[in-house]
Amino acid sequence: MTQATPVMAGAEPFALGDGPVGVLLCHGFTGTPQSMRPWGEHLAAAGFTVRCPLLPGHGTRWQECNASTEEDWYGELSAALDELTAQCAAVVVAGLSMGGTLALRLAEQRPADVAALVLVNTSLLTERRDARLLPLIARLTPSWAPIASDIKKPGTTELAYDRLPTRAALALRRLWAAVRADLHRVRAPLLVFRSTVDHVVEPVSGRALLAGVSSTDVTEMLLPDSFHVATLDNDAPQIFAGSVRWIRERVPAAAPSVEGS
Repeated sequence: MTQATPVMAGAEPFALGDGPVGVLLCHGFTGTPQSMRPWGEHLAAAGFTVRCPLLPGHGTRWQECNASTEEDWYGELSAALDELTAQCAAVVVAGLSMGGTLALRLAEQRPADVAALVLVNTSLLTERRDARLLPLIARLTPSWAPIASDIKKPGTTELAYDRLPTRAALALRRLWAAVRADLHRVRAPLLVFRSTVDHVVEPVSGRALLAGVSSTDVTEMLLPDSFHVATLDNDAPQIFAGSVRWIRERVPAAAPSVEGS
């Protein structure tokens, strides 16, 4: 799927670093790689090969997001995984919000290619009453109130759409259902970061994740000083340092090349 509109400045995909272990990053719904770039820079400095694609329909106009589907998003991320597996000895997949949902889908569909998962405020479902009206809302209007930039840190903004594309939101809901149905297929080591206050993703998603996976190596770390976009928030340093340490402990190829970083 090609973008018909130029990508917003700062929303571009990025490729950083050159090491034996790859980390594939994925941004969230209506967001862009901007929300992942500081994390990616930290990982690259620690010796990892980092890739963060721009998901189809994102980083341009919200109208284009309505023309994209969950298959488009998964296909883009899967293609990036192909590139990393061809280059690296092992690949860890990490995602924020819907990026975490897509990371889980990769682990379900391509378990041999995903050495470990690092997830931040992953979305899997919602209990909001108005969500039941989404099919009707999507027929009546192409956009709704935005969900972006839920950040506690003053002066920090997420580069994302100022409207919620309703038809794309239906695609996200289909993705949620597919991932939840196959959570038992996830066996990779799993590091979960969860904000204690999140105005976008409810705690029920975290509970469903931990209850559904078959992974025996699961670590959950709470983020007490961040909202949903935690990779740009006050607890971002905890995510960055914690993920590097955790990956080095679980992916043998990571330790030699980054020793002393």
